[in-house]
Amino acid sequence: MKEAILGELSGKVAIVTGASKGIGAAIARAFAKAGAAVAVNYASSKSDADRVVGEIVKDGGKAVAIQADVAKRGDVQRLFAETLEKLGRPSILVNNAGLYKMDPLESVTEEDFHR
Repeated sequence: MKEAILGELSGKVAIVTGASKGIGAAIARAFAKAGAAVAVNYASSKSDADRVVGEIVKDGGKAVAIQADVAKRGDVQRLFAETLEKLGRPSILVNNAGLYKMDPLESVTEEDFHR
């Protein structure tokens, strides 16, 4: 993402799920560069999320790492509550979190899909 595409996001608060690495981390960094405060959501990789937050803060941005499994309603509610408490009212949500199995596509079950 280029900053020009995002526009000016000062005063905005973004939650990026699955932001501890890969595409999610890049999205979190891009939103922060555009001026948003970012909740860097992670399910299990605290050290990776802390690294992303550190990079954002080093570049002058504002970010916090928040653990939450977005497949669990209670965790999602806590993610939003902690974001509100630590950064303010979220105005942007990027649903990037996901999981994958290295199985053939035809073996994916309906349960796998919904997870």
